Amino acid sequence: MKRIFFAFVALLALASCSAGSKSPNVLIEAENFDNKGGWSVDQQFTFEMGSPYLIAHGMGKPVADASTNVSVPSAGTYHVYARTYNWTSPWTDKTGPGGFTISVNGTKLPQTLGNEGNSWMWQYAGEVTLDKTKAEVALHDLMGFDGRCDAIWLTPNKGELPPVGGEELAAFREKQNPKKVRVVKYDFVVVGGGVAGICASVAAARMGTDVALINDRPIWGGCNSSETRVHLGGHIEMEPYTNLGNMIKEFGPLNGGNAKPAENYEDDKKRAFLEAEKEHLDLYPSYRVDKVDCKNGKIKAVYATHIETGEIVKFVAPIFSDCTGDGTVGYLAGADYHMGREGRAEFNEPSAPEQGDKMTMGSSVQWYSLEADAPVEFPVFEYGLNFTEENYQRVKMGEWTWETGMNRNQCDEFERIRDYGLMVVYSNWSFIKNRLEKNEGFRNRDLAWVAYIAGKRESRRLMGDHVLTENDLVNEVKYPDASFTTTWSIDLHYPDPKNSVHFPGNEFKSICVHGKTNPYAVPYRCLYSRNIENLFMAGRNISVSHIGLGTVRVMRTTGMMGEVVGLAASLCDEHDVLPRGVYTSHLEELKALMEKGAGKQGLKNNQLYNLGGRWPTYKKPNK
Repeated sequence: MKRIFFAFVALLALASCSAGSKSPNVLIEAENFDNKGGWSVDQQFTFEMGSPYLIAHGMGKPVADASTNVSVPSAGTYHVYARTYNWTSPWTDKTGPGGFTISVNGTKLPQTLGNEGNSWMWQYAGEVTLDKTKAEVALHDLMGFDGRCDAIWLTPNKGELPPVGGEELAAFREKQNPKKVRVVKYDFVVVGGGVAGICASVAAARMGTDVALINDRPIWGGCNSSETRVHLGGHIEMEPYTNLGNMIKEFGPLNGGNAKPAENYEDDKKRAFLEAEKEHLDLYPSYRVDKVDCKNGKIKAVYATHIETGEIVKFVAPIFSDCTGDGTVGYLAGADYHMGREGRAEFNEPSAPEQGDKMTMGSSVQWYSLEADAPVEFPVFEYGLNFTEENYQRVKMGEWTWETGMNRNQCDEFERIRDYGLMVVYSNWSFIKNRLEKNEGFRNRDLAWVAYIAGKRESRRLMGDHVLTENDLVNEVKYPDASFTTTWSIDLHYPDPKNSVHFPGNEFKSICVHGKTNPYAVPYRCLYSRNIENLFMAGRNISVSHIGLGTVRVMRTTGMMGEVVGLAASLCDEHDVLPRGVYTSHLEELKALMEKGAGKQGLKNNQLYNLGGRWPTYKKPNK
């Protein structure tokens, strides 16, 4: 089946004003700014607060101004508001560190924004008189500590404001800035551009299937990108299908390590790997899926919005794969899912808690410092998290153990979880630089990098025809649809008891507990939804229990599961069947494809770091 691009476009919404009239107000979406300066687009919390926004992530140093040119209906006096958030408000009543100001045509408005209040809200910046219908609007960061601006509102009527949030604000936005929908059609649509999504899309494309790959960031690689900086883990070249994982040799970084300089993660290699498949693969970076059309248990289309321009694309396909990590597509489609820890009785797992709960593994905000030639100052940062000689962390970098949010909802409360990660990094570093008496070895250290894209380990897990459990792994249960092989231990994270002493319920350090297993070939039936009939999944959101997730979640393993999904999707395309139909009617063909794999043959294994695998009976991996 060849790609079909629909020539028509459809309007999503009508203009807010009646025919022949024009609204006197102007809504400016911050992520649409022409010149973003040192501000960055942050789209992680769109489902929580309604939109991507600009964040001034300067790590204590004010970032360069963002600016844009806008048209207003007429000259005159306008009142200016910004939708913003005082992000330290969950922990302190103090004026926050995320302050910024707005200027219009070079005139700085008097009010500081973003440092007061305790929720996303419209804050008043001031008024300005315009003598023409063109204006330049600019954001001026004051402190470099993650001030954020979602939108700016210009109105001649003081106090006339858009809704604060929720569905009302979303509807208001559609009316103020109507969007056209571009409709495209593919054989297979993959949502999520991490390692799993990369492998799923390329594997299918190499089999001749026309594929769209959608990613909500401009950079490919997910947690293995320069934005989050987590290294790949797990073995490839494992029985029963030793060619699965070969494609990771083509794009995987050659160096290991978490929280390393950006070049270690080789973003350009991943991009080139994807762009080489241009005959059958179209790339959609910076598009976030936020809506799904699903009827009678079958997805008809997904809608993706560009995180900067707001353009909406409708993707129509017979088959989809959710590689988002959060199970976003499945969740929006109504797929069955689990979140948190199952109780022991649910799957009879010996290591499960007696009672199930909402606890998950957390998210990491990684960071590091560098040595300078002279002393480096850092602003005092004290916003409700108090470090002392007894509880501070005497370290110069933080990687996976800096983990937050285990006792919070990793989807609905993710902005707070990420912000707490920022809080602890800045607060601890400020104590070391400004309060610690014996800070030899730190005086010349500069806080060089802090992630604002958090690395998440666990949230929703979409349920398939088989759920991988502890018993499968420990008892080495063999299934006829064995596919990719997981080699990591059952690696589960918990709050660090030492950290709990000082920060009970608000831990930011973790420990890991390893359950030993042998390499295990996971059933194909874990890779498609049990109740959304045309939905695959690959990544940490596949069909596993909380304990089962402990082994499959590392990225070389998720890459191999993505490869299996891509091969299976090509069979769906070839035979006009759904994912379950591959298992029931074409399993031998899938096995033949897995035997060969989708990667280039004969490449040396350059993926020999961070292999893991604490096996009770050691089995030497194939080289």
